Amino acid sequence: MSDEPLPPAELAERLADVYLLVGPLYRRVLRKVESGEAIEGVGAGVRAVLDLLRLNGPMTVPQMGRAQALSRQFVQRMVNEAAQRGLVVAEPNPAHRRSSLIRLTETGAAVIGAVIAREHALLGQVGGDLTRADVDACVKVLSRMLDALADVDVD
Repeated sequence: MSDEPLPPAELAERLADVYLLVGPLYRRVLRKVESGEAIEGVGAGVRAVLDLLRLNGPMTVPQMGRAQALSRQFVQRMVNEAAQRGLVVAEPNPAHRRSSLIRLTETGAAVIGAVIAREHALLGQVGGDLTRADVDACVKVLSRMLDALADVDVD
């Protein structure tokens, strides 16, 4: 294994291998999250909204859409669903009159906390001989791939 940067053609081929793994992984995680919907009452879209708010504090719908590379309309539907369930509330945004800040309620914070705890319990079962360096390298690669596609329009 070499620490030398890969030439572009070889890099593209290896990153394509990563991409081919990310799709099925994402879909399996999505199915697992949604299998817990009966427990926490949220699907993957609402879960994504709740987690963004947990990590970042109050955000606008457009900010959430950009952060997750999702359309503003989809995020708005998920926010509306979460609001109907009492998981989020809209508050006036001092920076923008027409774009409210969305924040977690106490109920929403408890729900996303339960979802995260269940996911962490599942991910803790991955096992193997993975090291911190392995995971750091994986995060680095996926972050670079995501950054390289930052200009892809989602709306």
